[in-house]
Amino acid sequence: MASEIHMPGPVCLIENTNGGLVVNQEALKILSAITQPVVVVAIVGLYRTGKSFLMNKLAGKRKGFSLGSTVQSHTKGIWMWCVPHPQKPNHALVLLDTEGLGDVEKGDNQNDSWIFALAVLLSSTFVYNSMGTINQQAMDQLHYVTELTERIRAKSSPGNSELEDSADFVSFFPTFVWTLRDFSLELEANGEPITADEYLELSLKLKKGTDEKSKSFNEPRLCIRKFFPKKKCFIFDRPAPRKYLVQLEKLQEEDLDPEFREQVADFCSYIFSHSKAKTLSGGIIVNGPRLESLVLTYVNAISSGDLPCMENAVLALAQIENSAAVQKAVAHYDQQMGQRVKLPTETLQELLDLHRANEKEAIEVFMKNSFKDVEQKFQKELGAQLEAKRDDFCKQNMQASSDRCMALLQDIFGPLEEEVKQGAFSKPGGYRLFIQKKQELKNKYYQVPRKGIQAEDMLKKYLESKEDVADALLRTDQSLSEKEKEIEVERIKAESAEAATKMLEEIQKKNQQMMEQKEKSYQEHVKQLTEKMERERAQLLAEQERTLALKLQEQERLLKEGFQNESRKLQQEMQAIRMRNRAPAGVCNIL
Repeated sequence: MASEIHMPGPVCLIENTNGGLVVNQEALKILSAITQPVVVVAIVGLYRTGKSFLMNKLAGKRKGFSLGSTVQSHTKGIWMWCVPHPQKPNHALVLLDTEGLGDVEKGDNQNDSWIFALAVLLSSTFVYNSMGTINQQAMDQLHYVTELTERIRAKSSPGNSELEDSADFVSFFPTFVWTLRDFSLELEANGEPITADEYLELSLKLKKGTDEKSKSFNEPRLCIRKFFPKKKCFIFDRPAPRKYLVQLEKLQEEDLDPEFREQVADFCSYIFSHSKAKTLSGGIIVNGPRLESLVLTYVNAISSGDLPCMENAVLALAQIENSAAVQKAVAHYDQQMGQRVKLPTETLQELLDLHRANEKEAIEVFMKNSFKDVEQKFQKELGAQLEAKRDDFCKQNMQASSDRCMALLQDIFGPLEEEVKQGAFSKPGGYRLFIQKKQELKNKYYQVPRKGIQAEDMLKKYLESKEDVADALLRTDQSLSEKEKEIEVERIKAESAEAATKMLEEIQKKNQQMMEQKEKSYQEHVKQLTEKMERERAQLLAEQERTLALKLQEQERLLKEGFQNESRKLQQEMQAIRMRNRAPAGVCNIL
């Protein structure tokens, strides 16, 4: 689908209107059609800092996102442009351009913080765009990052403090890219040249002291260092002389400063090659419909006065996808049974074996497409539906067998019935002739293949329905003595009793087969669930190891800089994560 994406221009994804945030249904419809993984790049920054120009470059277009040439912010809310990813096959690049923060036209800047938080939550790469150098003013303007603990929840039931909850931010926050526009300084430290990344690292160094000024200095720096797993910096020269900046989107490529063009190319190259598909906890790769669900969940939470919560968003997404996974699994079962089953089956076991093979595949389909199935609610639902399907197939199988056997009995025994009506056996010796003929026809019936599981029962019922004919022929056959007739009556009774015993054994055998099938079904569910839980556990541990590695790296840096208190806080966070690792794995329960 990524190659089929055709958006001639951006559309508003989340509108900032009348002090509230509203999701645009047209944008959601576009997302719902993108089945490929999405690489989501969001850009935020003060108004009139050239954010939209960079996003247009990422889209490979000169025009698209609005480039305001006045002090008014042109982008209201969050705008979206989905394009085929230029380097990753079967991926979509989703570009999110946000309205300029600190717009002078807005009397209430309350939604600036929400737009900043949403850009962080929705993106896999978060670009912060600002003018000039990274000085204290630039840091003060980035105060939104310090408010994230008041705007975002990692867990639906966090611990006692925001600090404890924000300790998980680094596990799901995007890569942080700081783009510095109209940068005029020489990149050097202590007389030595440095890279833009080293410049960012130096700019994020903390200042010692416990006074308010030091605290204010350190807080945004600490948040960037602790919350974002990876940080990158790009500097840009002024693109053209000031008088041409008002017409930036109209300028030809050759009219732009060569240094600036090269810097933009480096930025785009990095984004294209390093930005990863949006991924949720548990290694869940986000596609268009999943991004659609996240947008709705987060904006609905904000609109209702709650904090957008990562865990709740994943669980809401799981509800939608797990329900669809059940339907997908059932549809697979129906399709395979329709192709493989030919009713009636010769035996019940033949049908149950086919059911078991297709049930196994259906469970595999469910496991592949489901996640976060709390208390195995949806797996239980799948189990119930598959059991009902099995029972329905058993009924269909019995009916198909009954219909076939009835037609077969009428075809085989029809001529015999006609002879009885014509009196062919109403003569001395006629009874034995009738019994002989009936036995020959029974043997003929037995020889016909694929009568199904009702073969004996239908024959028994048919013969019982004709007992009056046999009785009449026995009573009127003058060639038989009374003693011979009595012996024949006893033989018939014994034969009937033997048939009844055989029928009872057959019923018991079928019941036993059904019980064994239920047990095998349960064991298959448990087996696949256990394997899935082990995979998810390994995935979780790998994620937590990555988080610990990031925290350890930051802790060592803090120690090196002499900030023991902050280092101790990180140590406590790491201990809490390790304790979480030791928690026992969930118990398989699909009863």
